[in-house]
Amino acid sequence: MIKTVCLSVAVFLMAAPFLYAQMEFSSGGEYCSHAKSSRHHALQTRSANSPRHMYDVLEYKLDLDLYSNFISPYPKSYIGSVTIHFRVDSLLNSIELNAGNFSLQIDSVGMAGLYFEHENDTLRIDLDNIYYPGDSLYVKIFYKHKNVIDNDFYSSEGTVFTDSEPQGARNWFPCWDQPSDKARLDLTAKVPATAKLGSNGRLADSAHVADTVWYHWISKDPVATYLIVMAGRNNYNLDIVYWPRLSNPQDTMPIRFYYNPGENPTAIKSIIGSLADFFASTYGDHPFEKDGFATLNNQFKWGGMENQTLTCLCPNCWNEMLIVHEFSHQWFGDMITCGTWADLWLNESFANFSEALWMEEKYGYAGYKDEIESNASNYLYSNPGWPIYNPSWAINPPADNILFNYAITYAKSACVLHLFRYVAGDSLFFECVRQYAQDAVNFRYQSVVTQDFITKMNEVTDEDYSWFFNQWLMYPNHPVYANTYNFTELPDQRWDVWFRASQVQSDEQFFAMPLELKIGFSDGSDTLVKVFHSVNNQEFMFAFAKEPVSLIFDPDNQIVLKQATTIVGTGETPSYSKGLEYTLHPNPFEQSAHLTVTLPDEGRLTVALLDRNGKLVTVLMDENKSAGMHNLVIDKDGMASGIYFLRMISGTAAATGKLVIQ
Repeated sequence: MIKTVCLSVAVFLMAAPFLYAQMEFSSGGEYCSHAKSSRHHALQTRSANSPRHMYDVLEYKLDLDLYSNFISPYPKSYIGSVTIHFRVDSLLNSIELNAGNFSLQIDSVGMAGLYFEHENDTLRIDLDNIYYPGDSLYVKIFYKHKNVIDNDFYSSEGTVFTDSEPQGARNWFPCWDQPSDKARLDLTAKVPATAKLGSNGRLADSAHVADTVWYHWISKDPVATYLIVMAGRNNYNLDIVYWPRLSNPQDTMPIRFYYNPGENPTAIKSIIGSLADFFASTYGDHPFEKDGFATLNNQFKWGGMENQTLTCLCPNCWNEMLIVHEFSHQWFGDMITCGTWADLWLNESFANFSEALWMEEKYGYAGYKDEIESNASNYLYSNPGWPIYNPSWAINPPADNILFNYAITYAKSACVLHLFRYVAGDSLFFECVRQYAQDAVNFRYQSVVTQDFITKMNEVTDEDYSWFFNQWLMYPNHPVYANTYNFTELPDQRWDVWFRASQVQSDEQFFAMPLELKIGFSDGSDTLVKVFHSVNNQEFMFAFAKEPVSLIFDPDNQIVLKQATTIVGTGETPSYSKGLEYTLHPNPFEQSAHLTVTLPDEGRLTVALLDRNGKLVTVLMDENKSAGMHNLVIDKDGMASGIYFLRMISGTAAATGKLVIQ
């Protein structure tokens, strides 16, 4: 007898064993996204051959006089110079740099620079010779920052800071302002003795003469221009926590806390060592010689900015999850930087995902899963309908509110990492992440594009996961499942479970994924089966020696990026067969129909008639048959007119067909 249990599940999808078929924000990422998307930076196009370029910047040496910026009336203007050391990659007799005309006035050039033109936010410098690939040279630029508001250099009420992501560094010093070209930094800034000023790298020295201090910061590790920072204030508080590295506890790394009067970062200072231990054990040792955090004033209203070795925060924003998010960027975003703005998801996915991992460290897997499902819910509620990776953004970056869209760049991207963890398995996934972070040849202290990341994942897993990343990164939206199933009782205490996986999203993209099904039985037990959904409307058959009573699709909600319903099948299904073929005529019929079933091998043939709700009407045949064709006459015999289903099973071969009685 065929028994059907109706089950309707509206879930979110994924994960177990393969079988024989094929404001106030709750997360740091929300703070971060809101901050970046609400700022107003002008985005510029870049060369179509990016990230390749005619020269490679090796170092920026900045010398800035910021003394007056800390004194009323707090002007935005200052005098500075930048010496750029670069290596030639193709024949050169001039170079072009990014330099905003609105905010920068170029006074003169020197060293290898002879003449210059400054227009359309581009600084062209004629060189003193023709230089060949491999040559190394220096150009010095003397300039002024005008007394204007450019939303990249800020000066007010005794606080001075920069905020350059994505393309704002060009507005406070001339540079090649692309994330693909990272360079060392040497920065000297003149400030009043009442001020403290932090920047990238280590504090080499600070010369104090009368009422003036010259802070000298050096970053020996290359830094992208958008991650170069200054953060200074009169009467800044400064505390330093020394973290013993896991790799060598005798080597302590300073973590500097700059904070405004009246703030109290004690809670964060108390956990920063544990957080550093956790990320170091998960991703590898902290990549830099120092780290730090600095709260700013109300001109930096929201969230944080993961400047290399000195994260900037909004006033009094000592929020644990914000700190977790920004701190993890030191590995993903700063040590390994997106090669173009099309690759920004590589920064923000890992930062949001790191928040979930920190919850797992504190509260177990349930804490991790809650955080991931929160990301998924945010995406599903706010999905704007574009893909995570858009190759055109490498050349023409979109507006900040698109580039830093929380639902896509942060939330969905983090969920894709979770999906990869599910597909690859925990051990292999974390090995992939660690090898990615520790690859000193291709990634560590360098920039990376999306295809490089995919190639690395394939290399570590020794499998080709291009299908996975292509569908989740290159296409918008997510799968919408409309699954069906049926249970059939067969002779000799055998039961058949039939399941069809269908995607019904409006676009044409199909998402191949492993699927988990939890099948419950009348004795109170259950089993988890895992299949790979490789084509749409794919059918799977399972045989059991006990009665199934329930089926739950993706019971642990592993495929979090989805919508799904799972119900008893009541419509015509495509046949699932392994050599089993049949013909039925006439159909529809009034009195009788002729069924011919062809068996590939000798075995038991069961033919059952079900009503449109999947309930058994009668078993038409249940006996051993030889290989070949077998005929059966189906009589109406008082059955009501309507739609019925024929279920034909022989071993692992099966077929389902619709029968209409007039």
